[in-house]
Amino acid sequence: MKKWLVAILFGTVLTLGACGGGDDGADDNASPDGETVDTAAGEEVYKSSCASCHGGDLTGQSGPALDTIGDKYTADEIEDIVENGTGSMPAQSQVSDDDRAEVASWLADKK
Repeated sequence: MKKWLVAILFGTVLTLGACGGGDDGADDNASPDGETVDTAAGEEVYKSSCASCHGGDLTGQSGPALDTIGDKYTADEIEDIVENGTGSMPAQSQVSDDDRAEVASWLADKK
């Protein structure tokens, strides 16, 4: 009887240990300014709208590399560049406001 009880308790502890805990309230997709970033959506926008010039791996092609762009610009500054253009980069008017915000937040985390 004692072996059976120990086995049940041990199984319960393993199950609870595997399923619970670890929620410290942190948001793994939070940007430094506290806003939640949908990384998958930002990456998708990048692949469909930016990768042809900036490279699929952010290392640049006809446009500059963006792999460390977050060291130079904030999400708001990146969003402004996408919206209005800068240097030889034209304004990207085909990118919606939501998509522009998502890709800017995603790129701002590249450091």
